[in-house]
Amino acid sequence: MIVTVTANPALDVTYGLDRLVPNHAHRVRSVHQRAGGKGVNVARVARRLGHETRVVTAVGGATGALVRADLDDAELPCDLVEIAGESRRTVTLVSGEDGQATLLNEPGPEVRSQEWAELSELVRRVGAAASAVVFAGSLPPGVANSEYARLVALLAERGVPTVLDTSGEALRAGVTAGPDIVKPNVEELAELTSTADPVEGATALREMGARDVVVSLGGEGLLAVTGAGSWRARPSRTISGNPTGAGDAVVAALAAGLRNGTRWPDRLREAVAVSTSAVATPVAGDIDESHYRGELRAARVSTVDGQEESHGIGSHG
Repeated sequence: MIVTVTANPALDVTYGLDRLVPNHAHRVRSVHQRAGGKGVNVARVARRLGHETRVVTAVGGATGALVRADLDDAELPCDLVEIAGESRRTVTLVSGEDGQATLLNEPGPEVRSQEWAELSELVRRVGAAASAVVFAGSLPPGVANSEYARLVALLAERGVPTVLDTSGEALRAGVTAGPDIVKPNVEELAELTSTADPVEGATALREMGARDVVVSLGGEGLLAVTGAGSWRARPSRTISGNPTGAGDAVVAALAAGLRNGTRWPDRLREAVAVSTSAVATPVAGDIDESHYRGELRAARVSTVDGQEESHGIGSHG
């Protein structure tokens, strides 16, 4: 079972526009609303790939009730902590003309110390039975930046592998606990390590404590710097669409590969295929299965010095 921890969930609202023009009124062509936050999206994608998942999160207020109801409707198994604050919303504006997305992310409610203690206990209890635990997204106001590190260390003591996908000071603190995989994007990595070279940045994160590092390079694919070697994975072609859930799809594939012990080149090929298939869908947390199957055959993986890796992916589940 893959457990995802979403410390700062949201109700994701996606508006489809013909074209986004600053300082103009817009007619919205489509509206999608669903429970979100990075860990929720990871769980959705992992389940689409055939893996058993469980969501651990905290919700509050009328927006939190909508998040809870959508998780129930989606039949995503979950453990929830009720908080006093109002859960946040995120709004994504997707331009049909060029596929560009503009995100508006609310900061989220303050989480009280007792509420966080309840969530931490859920992580400890549910995570103990997991084959991998994913910590994804920002920490909410009121929670110390060191909390991901504490929870990663707690699970490590029980032999549970972890994936960390966050940014800023929470990432800086989190890597020191030795998560099995850390997945920053290239901007987050540069901000944290003060280097524009992603290989150097990923190496620095490993020196800080991360076991393996996978960097999202946007349309250029992925870079992995690991104890087993270093690779680049590239999609076979550029995909236009909504990129907001691409990174979460990568994390879902990485968690599945960690759970299954998949060799790194195949793990990265799957991650690229899942990521680009997420871009081809209108909302985060979904994938285009036809695109996924095709890209799984066509994506290219090579060592950082350019040696092409052969395919070795079998069945999934």
